[in-house]
Amino acid sequence: RHLRRNRAVVSATATAVAPPPSAAEHTPKKRRGHPGARQQRVAGWSLTTPFMILFIVFAALPVVASFAMSFTDMRSTDISTPFDVNFVGFRNYAHLFTDEKVQQAAINTAIFVVIGVPVTLFLSLIIAVGLNSGVRRLATFFRVGYYLPAITSIVAVAVVWKYLYAPDIGLINTALAKIGITGPDWLNNPNTALPAVIIMAIWRNIGSLAVIFLAGLQAVDRQLYEAASVDGAGFWGKFRYVTIPSMRPTLLFGAVITGVGYLQFFEEPFVMTQGGPLNRTLSVAYESYNQFGYGNYGYSAAIAYALFLVIVILTVIQFKVLKPNT
Repeated sequence: RHLRRNRAVVSATATAVAPPPSAAEHTPKKRRGHPGARQQRVAGWSLTTPFMILFIVFAALPVVASFAMSFTDMRSTDISTPFDVNFVGFRNYAHLFTDEKVQQAAINTAIFVVIGVPVTLFLSLIIAVGLNSGVRRLATFFRVGYYLPAITSIVAVAVVWKYLYAPDIGLINTALAKIGITGPDWLNNPNTALPAVIIMAIWRNIGSLAVIFLAGLQAVDRQLYEAASVDGAGFWGKFRYVTIPSMRPTLLFGAVITGVGYLQFFEEPFVMTQGGPLNRTLSVAYESYNQFGYGNYGYSAAIAYALFLVIVILTVIQFKVLKPNT
């Protein structure tokens, strides 16, 4: 009798101490290939397939084909027999270092970028600071005024500036004549043609960057300026130690898009100077366009991909220099 009672006590204790069954044991296993999941996958692919087809046919394949073409001697006469062209390896790329026109175009593009990008960033930041601290009632008016050239057709802008630079009837030389200065033939003088194009490009791009920088300035924490004021910082101190560090991500964005755009400048010389005089306004993108027009498809593609490599290198440098502190 005592033995049976002890066994009952042990059994009850074991039942009380035993852990409850886990929730996973009571959760029914999810069946693979659930009809709802299959329907979602089918719907997703049906929606993305048209875009993928268009992207592959009109974007991915042309890029791959043009890159492959840069290693061939393909010309316009080979259009009917594209598979009969000769593979020339890196000969097109090596020719870039001996082609005088390409070298002149590279120098012009480098000058355009080295001068244009810093000046555009500086003027845009100054305008943004002025709008941010100026009269609030007129801020919207000035934003629209500065941004208007950015949304105007580059061809229309170039045509207007071409007339502004006209030697006899141009507004610039007319204004200079009022103060006794004889203005040069801006676009036909090898010494002034490229600076004239750079000035026009800077004027057109400062508005869009000013609006971007203004948005960045309005996102800066005002408590930082108040703390700087308490520490005795003036306008320059606040600008150097508060505004610039806080604006590094915005400055990086502005530098990248401006640098990429200036490296590819094409419409300005195409409309205003046709690359002259003496190839002083010829750009790398313009020379690639010219070579394509001459029928040198392989060489034109090589110029374009060399320019792409330079864009990548410049972007990496800008990220290294302007990378926000973490």
